[in-house]
Amino acid sequence: RIGIDDPRMSRIVKHNNVLYISGQTDATGHDISTQTKNVLNKVDALLKEGGTDKSRLLTASIWLKDIENDFQGMNSVWNQWIDAYNKP
Repeated sequence: RIGIDDPRMSRIVKHNNVLYISGQTDATGHDISTQTKNVLNKVDALLKEGGTDKSRLLTASIWLKDIENDFQGMNSVWNQWIDAYNKP
């Protein structure tokens, strides 16, 4: 377990050479694009802390409060962030 500064959960768990990161949110961005960028920056930092990067991603789950209004903005940022040669 890595990043156990919060007693309720671990931010990163490495098991059998697979890295699991906890869910990430952002309350500072004023729109979905900014929130998505902020969350993905957190994901990058957690992956780095765990000794890997997004090029080795196996899967990703994304939850949106308002998918009808937020999907396009989130997906635009996601498509710029994700490794084009290794999509999960």
